[in-house]
Amino acid sequence: MTTPAAASHSESLVRRHARLWIALILAWLVVATTAAYGLGETARKGASAELARQSESAAALHAAVLRSELEKYRALAPAMATDADVARLLLSSRPDPAMLNQRLEALADQTRASAIYVIGTDGVTRAASNWRQPISFIGADYSFRPYFVKAMRDGSAEFFALGTVSGTPGLFLARRVVDGNRAIGVVVVKVEFDALEAEWRASGEPAYVVDPGGVVLITSIPTWRFRTLRPMDAESRRLTLADQTLGDGALTPLPFQTPDNGATRLIEAPLDGVDRPWMHARIDTMTPGWTLHLLTPDRGAIETSVANARVLAALIATLAFGVAAVLLRRRQQAVVRQRAAEAARQELERRIEERTRDLRQANVALNRQIEERMRAEASREALRDELVQAGKLAALGQIAAGVAHEINQPVAAIRTQAETASAYLERAQEAKAVRALGRIGELTARIGAITQELRAFSRKSEPQLRPVSLNEAIDGALLLLGGRLRQGGVRLVRARGGDVQVIADRFRLEQVIVNLMQNAAEALEGRADGRIHLTVRRVGELVELSIADNGPGVADSIRDQLFTPFLTSKANGLGLGLVICRDLVAGFGGELDLRPAETGAVFVVSLKAA
Repeated sequence: MTTPAAASHSESLVRRHARLWIALILAWLVVATTAAYGLGETARKGASAELARQSESAAALHAAVLRSELEKYRALAPAMATDADVARLLLSSRPDPAMLNQRLEALADQTRASAIYVIGTDGVTRAASNWRQPISFIGADYSFRPYFVKAMRDGSAEFFALGTVSGTPGLFLARRVVDGNRAIGVVVVKVEFDALEAEWRASGEPAYVVDPGGVVLITSIPTWRFRTLRPMDAESRRLTLADQTLGDGALTPLPFQTPDNGATRLIEAPLDGVDRPWMHARIDTMTPGWTLHLLTPDRGAIETSVANARVLAALIATLAFGVAAVLLRRRQQAVVRQRAAEAARQELERRIEERTRDLRQANVALNRQIEERMRAEASREALRDELVQAGKLAALGQIAAGVAHEINQPVAAIRTQAETASAYLERAQEAKAVRALGRIGELTARIGAITQELRAFSRKSEPQLRPVSLNEAIDGALLLLGGRLRQGGVRLVRARGGDVQVIADRFRLEQVIVNLMQNAAEALEGRADGRIHLTVRRVGELVELSIADNGPGVADSIRDQLFTPFLTSKANGLGLGLVICRDLVAGFGGELDLRPAETGAVFVVSLKAA
């Protein structure tokens, strides 16, 4: 029989347990909501930064294509300005332009220029590549055109405008023709960008080029041409309309706001009639005052990353509070069992003889609880084993992420070789283009070798060792890093000796050299006198490759642990580069060491001579 005191105590215990559960649920809601919001915003920043990096890289590629297109034509006008046939036509009192017309027509066809024409000092066209066409420029008076006036005055001019005869937009490249010190006319090359704009349009990323006045000149969206980044005052608008022979409907602002400071960030732009988020990137071109703008579509990637991060945060919070709930439940069960055992003991002492049946029932209940507890303990052990396995997989993922930056180097080289091959094909230099494409194949094979490095951490595999030319491996590494060294103003000093053969894997050896030289280049950032020395020497049965720089060197605090995984002095480093290099060299049967130096750092790769 339950006493009133025992009943009151039991009700108090139940209320206390209920309050604990309510507090636990409220804490779970608060923590899960806060974690989901915080991790979601962190994911938003990370996804936005990645999209900005992609947009800036795409803008740089677009600018490089534009620069390549313009450089081809900028050399044409000066060459024609010194042509003897051009000067003869302009100096003749009874000119016959038939032969020069044919030459200009053939030259325009070969270079894909829109038009090439020769203007006299009076502004009247004497010869033109489009002499056969109904819109022939021959006889047209261009004395009022800004490019003619500026070329006659300054010697050369570049001007983007609508053609007065053709009505099509293009860039006019003008060059003054002289006889001694006397100006006798002007040669003009008109360049249209239809093919380039079509390529930009096919990429799905709207791009446009604006002049110093903020007027859109070249664009993948035809309706944006001759619109402006900002509203123009009436006088500036009137002068620009007259200079570029535009209609009154031109020079209206674009339907979205371009960032003032040129920073890469998200904007809202109405394309296809719907406002959508776009990552805006801006980059200067080789043409003074021209800037290229690129809009990269978001495609929901940022919101997807935020949603995934928030779900992950909620799941982690739920798991953590689920474990807390299990522990709380066990604690409450232990308290209940303790209370029950105490009551049973007291009841047993008081009524040992009358309540033996109750004692057996309590014993059965206690055994049942013990079995439940044992099953719960077994479940907890299984969950711990699963968490240990998940931790191992997460560690493997971190190692894989650290190797990803090695792939960017050959990818950049592939891009460069592809552009080179394209240029050679445009110049009809098939043999050089074939060599460039062959190099792309080699770089693609090198990417495959780099991606295998992840498996090298989880499963040790022997490389394909064979005699390798060390000079060829160095040349391959310098092909990848030459552009970066030049941009950083780093001087390369290479002590060339005879061709030395070593036992190694060609692509893995290049990877080691690239990594060490890249580290040296990063250490020299900001130094005006940065130098990297490459030295190869024979030491007995070994060949030593020394890579030395005159940078700040390696700090004493990390020198002894330099080859320890995840130890790095870089702000964004993973601490795996040197570890991977040493592992690769060890796979060749060699060694990678940091040698003492008075200034900078000296890394030495010792390999077996073939």
